[in-house]
Amino acid sequence: MIRVRHVGAALILSVLTLAGCSQGTTNAAPASAAPPQSPQAAPTAAVPAKFASGDVRIALVRQLSSGDYFEQWLAGAQAEAKALNVTLEVSSGDGNNDKQALNLEQAVNQKADAIIVDHGFAQTVQPAVKKAADAGIPLVAFDVAPGTPKAVVLSQDDHQIAEQALGALKADTGGAGEVVYVYVAGFAPLDRRNETWTQFKKDNPGVKQVAQIGVVNSSTASAVADQAKAALQANPDVKAIFAPYDEFAKGATLAVKELGLQDKIKVYGADISTADIGVITEPDSPWVATSATDPSNVGRVAVRAAALLVGGEQVGPALKVPPALITQKRLRDGAITNIEQLTQAIPALSTPDVARVPWAAS
Repeated sequence: MIRVRHVGAALILSVLTLAGCSQGTTNAAPASAAPPQSPQAAPTAAVPAKFASGDVRIALVRQLSSGDYFEQWLAGAQAEAKALNVTLEVSSGDGNNDKQALNLEQAVNQKADAIIVDHGFAQTVQPAVKKAADAGIPLVAFDVAPGTPKAVVLSQDDHQIAEQALGALKADTGGAGEVVYVYVAGFAPLDRRNETWTQFKKDNPGVKQVAQIGVVNSSTASAVADQAKAALQANPDVKAIFAPYDEFAKGATLAVKELGLQDKIKVYGADISTADIGVITEPDSPWVATSATDPSNVGRVAVRAAALLVGGEQVGPALKVPPALITQKRLRDGAITNIEQLTQAIPALSTPDVARVPWAAS
């Protein structure tokens, strides 16, 4: 999942081309979209009157919205909103920072009870975030710097995501060998994962980065595949590709398979979706490990945090959703083919205690 800083409107649009919803539209999640939840814990507080009457409006102002990760994230957010009797008003910037900023301004002007800012470029969202904070509107910012301590900052633990994937790479390579790295600067989670990669190379001098590739456009996976093929042909001794974003990992996997190198080169990625599980578990796939959170769960956490703020509860100032390492072997051994099965097999991917709402079963 990519959290966008500024790399140009056309590039951002292509990060994962979207089909966004317009501001003020309430979207119902498909019944099968959200994964099964853990056994429910009983509420410990009375439902606030505003929630009981269904009068709570939470604006979800998104920068990006299409692609497996983003669709599952939204499905989780919608399911949690329904469970909390909240109207979720979803808008998308369609990859355009200025459009997202305008949507955010509209949410402030329409006096939403809370606002979730999902991705974005700090410079364009922060003026409207400040207006919301000054107006006393509760704020949750997911993987974008809000520029105010009044907002709760929600993120995946991207450093841990990289650490887990690199731990698998180190174990498989013995901490030595040539590696191709896939990275594009300017995206918040990738920049954090890059910090971990930089430190990993210092701590493991036997690992040699022989090429850095990466592109984000309307066909990221295929573009990365072309780059990866060139890099692998120029560096025949490569043992691994570190591709810490699922679209990068898909491209790297395609390149390795097209070159017939899957017995020699392994791919270590990040993020997970049902489609990713299919790629990892297909015959002869070189993608052997990924570290990820469940995107649907992260969407649920975002809505719970916003609801808590509306209810006058204390949250934050920062919430991190921890990842889990998911290996090809575990997926195959468990005959896991989708996210629903994955969350059942790895309960840690569900985090009901992160931003637990005391008046709701969870």
